[in-house]
Amino acid sequence: MSGDLKWNKIFGAGLGTAFVILVVQQASGLIYHSEPPKKMGYFVDAPEEAAGGETAELPPDWGTVLPTADLAAGEAAFARCQACHDGHQGGADKIGPNLWGVVGGPVEHRPGFAYSDAMTKHKGEVPTWTYDALNSFITAPAKYVPGTKMSFAGIRDAQTRINLIAWLRTQGASGYAIPAPDPARQPGAAPAAGGEAPVTEGAAATEATGAAPAAGGAAAPATTQATPAAPPAATSPAPANH
Repeated sequence: MSGDLKWNKIFGAGLGTAFVILVVQQASGLIYHSEPPKKMGYFVDAPEEAAGGETAELPPDWGTVLPTADLAAGEAAFARCQACHDGHQGGADKIGPNLWGVVGGPVEHRPGFAYSDAMTKHKGEVPTWTYDALNSFITAPAKYVPGTKMSFAGIRDAQTRINLIAWLRTQGASGYAIPAPDPARQPGAAPAAGGEAPVTEGAAATEATGAAPAAGGAAAPATTQATPAAPPAATSPAPANH
């Protein structure tokens, strides 16, 4: 009989412990209960970098910057490319293709090199390595050709890129012409018009009728009320031209 009571006590103690645990959980849930907020916290507007105010950089005026570029600095800048590229004639392809003659040459200019699918797609859109194309690619390769195998982060300094491209041009691409300087971007050039010139009073009538303005700058009035019209001459009317 005493043995049966012993196991009953053990079972009762375990059951009581489980009951206490359940009661404590329910009580703590009621005490520390918190309602979800009806309105989420402060909204933080964090626009993406593309819409964050980065102004597009104007491409260099190649006719002005290339003749004055520092070729020695450009060759020094190419040192950071030598781990993946050779820029000399007859050099072998490395991780990246040899860059001899790349300036002004076709995209994927090295036959037999395993270019990425992204570069092949880019070739269909921009088939030639123009100055502008090279400048954009060197600035941020992965951004200009998404999916390219080139892991280089890019060169952000514009003058360094100019020097590098000028030096690359001396490596088998000297025949690729340098464009004439842009007159609108020369010192002292008049700013480009932002739209049509304002129309002065009287000019609207000149544009509409095609009549030349008067010598004083204002268009001549269409009619003059002060002087009455002269009576018609007593002659037979001239035939109309058809």
